[in-house]
Amino acid sequence: MEATILINYMETSTIQNTNPAQNYRLEFFGKGSEYFSIMIVNWLLTLITIGIYYPWARAKRLRYIYGQTALNNERFHFSGTGQEMFRGFIKIILFYIVIVALYMVLVTAVKLLLLAVLFLYLAILAIIPFAIHGSFRYRMSRTSYRGIRFGYRGNRNELVKNFFKWVLFTILTFGIYSAWLQMNIRSYTHKNIRYGNVEFSNNCSGGDWFFLNLKGYFLTIITLGIYSFWWQRNIFNYYIDNMGMNKDDQKIECHSTATGGGFFKLLVGNVLITIFTLGFGKAWADMRTQRFIFDNVKMTGNINLDEIRQTEEEYTNAFGDDAMDFFEIDLA
Repeated sequence: MEATILINYMETSTIQNTNPAQNYRLEFFGKGSEYFSIMIVNWLLTLITIGIYYPWARAKRLRYIYGQTALNNERFHFSGTGQEMFRGFIKIILFYIVIVALYMVLVTAVKLLLLAVLFLYLAILAIIPFAIHGSFRYRMSRTSYRGIRFGYRGNRNELVKNFFKWVLFTILTFGIYSAWLQMNIRSYTHKNIRYGNVEFSNNCSGGDWFFLNLKGYFLTIITLGIYSFWWQRNIFNYYIDNMGMNKDDQKIECHSTATGGGFFKLLVGNVLITIFTLGFGKAWADMRTQRFIFDNVKMTGNINLDEIRQTEEEYTNAFGDDAMDFFEIDLA
C-alpha cells in the first residue's frame, strides 16, 4: 500500500515538474529596401559629419536588425543609443591615437622599427580580451525580448588571464592551438550569457574545431574551391549545434538545417547582387544573409517563456563594443 502511494506520488511529481515541449520559431522580417534607406542616410550623415555620426549610424542599424528578428512572432529589441556608442567611440579613438603616437616615437626618435611594430601588435592584442568582455556586457545588456533583458556575467580578469595563457600556447605550438583559443573564448563567453534566469551553454571544443577546419582546408584545395560551401555549412552547423539554454531542469537545444547547396545559393547570389548593382545591392545581400541564418536555426525544448524572470542589470559603457567594431574583431 505504501509502495503504491509512493509510486503514484512520484508519477504525479514528474508530470507536474515536466513542461511539455514548446514551439520556438525564429524569423527575420528585414527588407532590402528598408535597410538600403538606412544605409544611405547613415553613409551621407557620416560623410557630412566627417565620421562623427558613425556611432549613431551603428545604433540605428542594430536597432533595425534586432527589431526585425522575432521568436514566436515577438520581436527582439536593442536599446543601445548613439550617445552611448559615441562615448565609447571617443575612448577608442583616443586609445588608438596614443598607441600610434608611441609607435611613431619609437620609429622616428628611437629608430627601432622592429620594437615599434612589436609594440603596435602587442597593444592591439592587449585590447582584445577587454573588448570582448565589454562588448558582450554592453550588447547583451541592451538586448531584450518580451521586456526581459539579456546579460553577461563573465569575469574580466579571468578572461584576460586565460586569453593571454591561450595566446602563449598558440605561439608555442606555432599556431596550432589557435583552434582551442577560438573555441575556449566562444565557450567561456556563451556560458556566461543570461536571458533573465535562463543560462546559455556551449559545448564546442578545440579538437573538433581543428579537425573540422583541417578537413575543410584540404578538401577545398582538392576540389578547386567547390567544397568551400560545404566547409561554410560545417562551420555554421558546428556553431549552432553546440548552443543551448538551461533553466533549472528545463532546456532548449539548437540545431542547424543549413546545407552546402544553401550556402552556395546564398554566397554566390550575394556576390552577384553586389557586383551587378555596383555595391548598392549590399543591403539586399545583408538581409538575405540574416534571413538565411534564422531560417536555418531550429530550437527544441521545454523552457516556458512565460516563466522567465528579470535578473540582469543595465550596462551603458559601449567602449568594448566600439573597440570590437573599430578593430574588426569578429567572434561570429
